Amino acid sequence: MIGASLTALTVTVKVLTKVSIPPLAVPPLSFSVTVIKTDPLASGAGVKLTEPVVFGLVAVAVGTLVASVADQRRAAERQADEIRAMQAEQERLREEANRLAVLERVDEQRAALLRSVSHDLRSPLAAIRAVASDLRSGMDLTDPVRNELLDVVCDEAERLDRIVANLLSLSRIEAGALQPDRQAVVVEELCSAVAARLARLFTDVKLEVNVPDDLPLVDADYVQVDQVLTNLLENAARYSAGGETVRVSAVGSGGFVDVSVTDEGPGIDPNEPDHLFEPFRAGSGSTSTGVGLAICKAIVEAHGGHISAENGPDGGAQFTFTLPERHG
Repeated sequence: MIGASLTALTVTVKVLTKVSIPPLAVPPLSFSVTVIKTDPLASGAGVKLTEPVVFGLVAVAVGTLVASVADQRRAAERQADEIRAMQAEQERLREEANRLAVLERVDEQRAALLRSVSHDLRSPLAAIRAVASDLRSGMDLTDPVRNELLDVVCDEAERLDRIVANLLSLSRIEAGALQPDRQAVVVEELCSAVAARLARLFTDVKLEVNVPDDLPLVDADYVQVDQVLTNLLENAARYSAGGETVRVSAVGSGGFVDVSVTDEGPGIDPNEPDHLFEPFRAGSGSTSTGVGLAICKAIVEAHGGHISAENGPDGGAQFTFTLPERHG
């Protein structure tokens, strides 16, 4: 029971509420209930206030606050659900954008391949067709002229064979089926054999092979390394002018054999080295398919080696690839 001399009673209730769902945080809530009791001696009218009445008022206030906090909690949960849904949708959209970007790049590569292959195939086929027409025309050709025309047919047929070989290798690379059939390979014999086979490409360009015959054997697939060297020499011949020299050299280095092909052509554009070995990225002014260097890179790396391109010390371009020595 509250004494009669009491003129005012102030009851303050503070409710501290914590919400577990970030990032909302409900601050401490407070309220005050003030009950005025008139002094019976001063006014002649008294109001009798009991403790149960006070606690009842407090209970009502606390209930109101708890209900408000519950509403805020439910709102926070709904907001969190909405945020998670938005994040999931954003992730789905990112994946879709990446998939579309990949498809777009594949389409661009396919279009580039068709353009390049169409050009590369049309040129030798046109030459072969022209020679065949001359031979069938019944023209009175001297033996030297006839032999020259037949050489043209052989050259263009070999060029077609190299294009087809590159395309087949590219398909194996994309399918993950490029596996070297390793054997002991004599680098000097391989370089000499490739140079002899490509002699027709170097009728106006001098080809020098400076490979010591005492180099260690390399552990490599002969056919695949032959293709690497063929692509590099064909590339060098394409960018060399009449009278210039293309050089093939090799040296042993720390368990590997480094093979280099150097020309005296215009060299490598400083903006291109990072892209030279990408498929369908032919160098400036080139009309090739742009897959030869990409195939070289894939083959060399499949052997555990490395290929690089830089400008030579005396000008021109220098391509160097490494092959592991064979042990045992």
